[in-house]
Amino acid sequence: MRLSRYFLPVLKENPAEAQIVSHRLMLRAGMIKQSSAGIYSWLPLGFKVLRKIEDIVHEEQQRAGHMPMLMPTIQSADLWRESGRYDDYGEEMLRIKDRHDRDMLFTPTAEEMITDIFRSHVGSYKDLPLTMYQIQWKFRDERRPRFGVMRGREFYMKDGYNFDLTKEDALHAYNRHLVSYLRTYERMGLQAIPMRADSGPIGGDDTHEFLVLAETGESEVFYDSAVTDLTFGDREIDYDDVAQCAGVMEEFTTKYARTDETHDEALFNEVPEERRMTARGIEVGQIFYFGTKYSEAMKATVQGPDGKPVPVHMGSHGIGVSRLLGAIIEASHDDKGIIWPEGVTPYHCGIVNLKQGDEEADAACEALYKSISALGLEPLYDDRKERAGGKFATMDLIGLPWRITVGPRGLKNGVVELTSRKTGESEEMSPELAVQKIAEIYANL
Repeated sequence: MRLSRYFLPVLKENPAEAQIVSHRLMLRAGMIKQSSAGIYSWLPLGFKVLRKIEDIVHEEQQRAGHMPMLMPTIQSADLWRESGRYDDYGEEMLRIKDRHDRDMLFTPTAEEMITDIFRSHVGSYKDLPLTMYQIQWKFRDERRPRFGVMRGREFYMKDGYNFDLTKEDALHAYNRHLVSYLRTYERMGLQAIPMRADSGPIGGDDTHEFLVLAETGESEVFYDSAVTDLTFGDREIDYDDVAQCAGVMEEFTTKYARTDETHDEALFNEVPEERRMTARGIEVGQIFYFGTKYSEAMKATVQGPDGKPVPVHMGSHGIGVSRLLGAIIEASHDDKGIIWPEGVTPYHCGIVNLKQGDEEADAACEALYKSISALGLEPLYDDRKERAGGKFATMDLIGLPWRITVGPRGLKNGVVELTSRKTGESEEMSPELAVQKIAEIYANL
C-alpha cells in the first residue's frame, strides 16, 4: 500500500476524551472513530489489525478441531425465557421489540441460541463430541463505557460451545480450549495468564480467565511470579490426547494466579514471599464448564448408549477479539506510539523515502516495494512529499515492526537502513539484504 493513497487520519495531539494509552493511540493512529458512547467505526488501519487477530483465532480454533459457524445478532427473548436468563441478565441486555410487538434482544452471548440449534439436529450420543464457535458482534449496554475498545458497548467476540456426553469428556474440551488459547495469545505476542475466576451470569463451577498484565487493567490480580516464566512455544499438541491436554492445563494452572474476585489470602501466603506479585490485568478471554445447566433447562438431550435420554454436558469459551487489539497496545507501546508484534502487524514493514522526487531514491523504493510484495508480504510505502521527521513520526505512531529508510546519501554507498521499531536499533545494508532479512523474520510466523 502507498501511503499517499491510503486513508490514515492521524492526529498530532492526544484526544481529551481518551483516558488510557490504547484509546489515545488508536484515535491518534487513525484506527477508530467514535460513533456514540462505547461504539466505534473501524477505519482501514484498525480494521486490518482486527482481521489479523481474527485470522489467528480462526486458525487456532480449527487446529483444535472446532467448527466455525455464524449466528444472528438479534435473538428471540423466548429462548432466554426458556433458560431462565431473560429477567436475570440485567440492564446490560439491550431489549427491543419488532413490528409485531415480539420481544427481541441484541445478543450479549449465545448459549441459548446454540443449545436450540443443537437440540434441533443432534439426537444420539454417536454424534458427540461436538464443538462449534463463531466470531460475531455482541452488545452489552455498559453503564459507563470507557477506555475505547477495552470497555465498549459493541464488541467483536469469539464465542465457542462444546457438547459432550459426560463430564469427563466436557473437561477434556475445557482443557483443549485452554491449550488452544495459550497458543493463540502467544502468536499475538502476548503472555496471557490463566487465572481462576468467577463465572458471573454465564454460570458454572469451573472457569478460568486469561489476563494480560498492564497498568491500566480493570482487575487486580495476585500471582506467583513463576507463572510468567511459562511459555507454550513450538510444542506440538495432539488435541485428541486427553492426557497431553490435561498435562498442559495442569502446568499452566497449578501456580497461584487469581483475580481479586477469587483471591484467597491464605493460599497466596503459601507462595514464597519473593514470588508473590500483585498487578493489574486486562481480561482477554474466558472459558467455562457449566455441565447440564442449559441442556436440562432447554431439554437438549441425546439418546445414550442404553437408549435413554441424557442431558449433554456443555461449556462455553470466549475471546475478546476487538478487546485484544487494545490489550496488545497496552502491553506493547512507548512514548512515540504503538509497537506491533510481528504476528498482528497491519503491514509487515514500512518503506520511507527521504527524498521523494529524487530519481534514484524513487527507483530504489519502487524496487523494494515490488520485491517485498512478491514475497507475499505487505509493505507500507510512505511516498508522500513530507519532511523526513514527519514520515518517521507517522511510522513510529502506527508501530510497524520494521522500517526501511531510503535516501540519496545511503544509496551512493549502496545501502539502505533497516530499523527495528521495538529496539530502535538500525543497521545499514544493501537493499537486497534488507528484503532477505524481512523475509526471514516472517518466514516462521
